[in-house]
Amino acid sequence: MTGLGDLHHFLGIYVTRSSDGLFLSHRQYALDLLQHAGMAECHSNSTPVDVRAKLSAIEGSPVADPTEYRSLAGALQYLTLTRHDLAYAVQQVCLFMHDPREPHLALVKCILRYVKGTLLAGLYISTGPVDTLVAYSDADWAGCPDSRCSTSGFCVFLEDNLVSWSSKRQTTVSRSSAVAIPVSVLLNTL
Repeated sequence: MTGLGDLHHFLGIYVTRSSDGLFLSHRQYALDLLQHAGMAECHSNSTPVDVRAKLSAIEGSPVADPTEYRSLAGALQYLTLTRHDLAYAVQQVCLFMHDPREPHLALVKCILRYVKGTLLAGLYISTGPVDTLVAYSDADWAGCPDSRCSTSGFCVFLEDNLVSWSSKRQTTVSRSSAVAIPVSVLLNTL
């Protein structure tokens, strides 16, 4: 095996090095996705989704091309590797891949307009000593209008670096709710 030098590009992710750390970006991938969706010249959104609006599995007419919907949803899922700000919205889109409807496609387009306005966003990983681990979690209680299941999410920071994040629909119906609180653990005490 030969040495290929410093990492610059891997699986569509561009890596920019500085003395402070690494910046991971899917900028070119996002541009290609917008081009594929026919939205390269669209106006941008300031948010990826309206969190107050709840999508239903049965409202609206079926999309004309479910395969195209699934292709865009899958591409957006890959984009969440460096774009944690898209996790909730993309999770909502992926819930309806079995039977996509027009309101679901409208959400895909809303996410793509947000991506258009945030092409320079990515994941920053800084260097330096690590003293704290902080985790946040939250859930909407019985937020799905069809199944009454909750959607939960979390993010974990190691110092200022986001190291893990997720958003997913729970498989069972919630019978109670809990207050979300930040949890902080000092690594020096471990």
